[in-house]
Amino acid sequence: MDKPGKMISEDQAFSRMARICSQKEYCSYDMRRKLKRMNFPDQTVEKIIGRLKKEKFIDEDRFARSFIHDKLRFNKWGKRKIEISLRQKQLPADLIADAFSQFSDASLSESLLPLLEKKRRTIKGRSEYEKNGKLIKYGLGRGFSIKEILACMKIMDLDELPDET
Repeated sequence: MDKPGKMISEDQAFSRMARICSQKEYCSYDMRRKLKRMNFPDQTVEKIIGRLKKEKFIDEDRFARSFIHDKLRFNKWGKRKIEISLRQKQLPADLIADAFSQFSDASLSESLLPLLEKKRRTIKGRSEYEKNGKLIKYGLGRGFSIKEILACMKIMDLDELPDET
């Protein structure tokens, strides 16, 4: 970020982190990593993060809700994968659960059916059993539960049945 011999002051670091936080949501874990890369001692890092939280540049709850919303909408991830990512960012389990409670079960799994339908067209396999196994593995990798995946696969199979008219 900076030239090797150039050190910046604590106030300059705060201003830089505040500007970064005003452009995009960050959690304290992300900011801590950025400040450590700038070679600040732990005490200074915690002081800057405390100030960022106090001035509402960092809000863990707001970050969690925004993260969930973005991963659902843009990345089409399932609940499990989002939850693991939030844990990797060292957010408390109760905060994660609270953030998920603001989303309905339907909104958490609405992207699964179109994803599986699109993937099914590209899957190659010797048998229907093998294709279904690959489809299940794909859905699990995206962070959806086996229950949700099987329910969507059942819907897809019903859609493929010929009409009896």
